[in-house]
Amino acid sequence: MSQIEFTQREKELLVHKLKEYFNNELDCEIGQFDAEFLLEFVSKEIGVYHYNKGLQDAQDIFKQKVESVTDAIYEIEIPTEFSGR
Repeated sequence: MSQIEFTQREKELLVHKLKEYFNNELDCEIGQFDAEFLLEFVSKEIGVYHYNKGLQDAQDIFKQKVESVTDAIYEIEIPTEFSGR
């Protein structure tokens, strides 16, 4: 897997959200550098778990859709002496 990279604008937004969270929820101000460092840490060390969970969820949805299509095809199949039904 390649490293997930954000655009400069995305980084700015995420850093802003971290600073707001610390200020509003923890009643603690965090500086720009610290917020950027925290974002990098969370992205590398914790983000991978969210990324993998998202991939797993997408794969589960894909499997469900494939099963649905397979079932639909099976339903319209016309039995013959070769179909084994």
